[in-house]
Amino acid sequence: WPESSWTAPQEFVILGFSGWPQGLRVLLFALLLPLYLATLAGNLLILVLALVEPALHTPMYFFLGALSAVEVAYTLVLTPRMLAGFLLPPGGQAVAPSTCAAQMGLFVALGGSECLLLAAMALDRYLAICHPLYYPQLMTTGLCWGLLASCCVGGSVLALGLTTAIFQLPFCHGGLVNHVFCDLPAVLVLACGNRDLQEHVLLVACLLLLVLPLVLILLSYTRVLVVILGVGGAAGRRKAFNTVASHLTVAVLHYGCAMAMYARPLNSRSLEEDKLVSLIYINLTPLLYPAIYTLRNRDMQGALQRVVSQRTPGMTHQTEF
Repeated sequence: WPESSWTAPQEFVILGFSGWPQGLRVLLFALLLPLYLATLAGNLLILVLALVEPALHTPMYFFLGALSAVEVAYTLVLTPRMLAGFLLPPGGQAVAPSTCAAQMGLFVALGGSECLLLAAMALDRYLAICHPLYYPQLMTTGLCWGLLASCCVGGSVLALGLTTAIFQLPFCHGGLVNHVFCDLPAVLVLACGNRDLQEHVLLVACLLLLVLPLVLILLSYTRVLVVILGVGGAAGRRKAFNTVASHLTVAVLHYGCAMAMYARPLNSRSLEEDKLVSLIYINLTPLLYPAIYTLRNRDMQGALQRVVSQRTPGMTHQTEF
């Protein structure tokens, strides 16, 4: 495209699945709305239990509550607009460039914070299991808040850098975003000129947010598993193994989806395929987190039973009996 046609679009249009038949879009809305509500309810439940239940006032559940809070914000940023797009007339949703940039920035900030937070959770489990005598002195309240702040700041700084780098480019392919939200690759393909710097920045961000934390998580949990298998009784090993297994499952799901989406060159991806995969990491993956942590975690189940019994007098006697 000649440079004379390089313009800043007055608006971006998020196409989503607007080209699909209306009946299919309504069906997707009916299927995904319950998942959205269940995701919000599950993560809010974990957050509330981590806050109000004294037995869960430990570093592990501090990070788990923080992870659930990030998931709630992440879901609110992406899902409502995606669901609305299923019911709107064909043609997509028009958004201002500032709105598109804000959605992209919040998505990267929350996703990046989650990546770093999962690494912090792995560090917590490593210290608790591999260095139990020093764990109370090492994993203090101040350190927990410091790690959480570092995760949020790190994700936010990378989000600001990526979003600024992309929206500084001129756009000559119009403002039609072939995705369900203003995702980085979907907006970057609309840009003109030399995009090498932006693509390199995106790959570096993937290295910092995906590859390095995943390597640290795998190393930490490998060491943890070695310790679990070598010491302690059967009950203690089983409880520790279940905790590590749930954390590792969440990490593999999160980093696997993210690396499949973003750790690829721009010219080797299909936006149509990316759009379909986005239905998984927007709707299914966040729902699996509360399911994994609550169904496989006896501490969380016990806390839920105590909270329910306290607020339901008729159940108190039954629980005690």
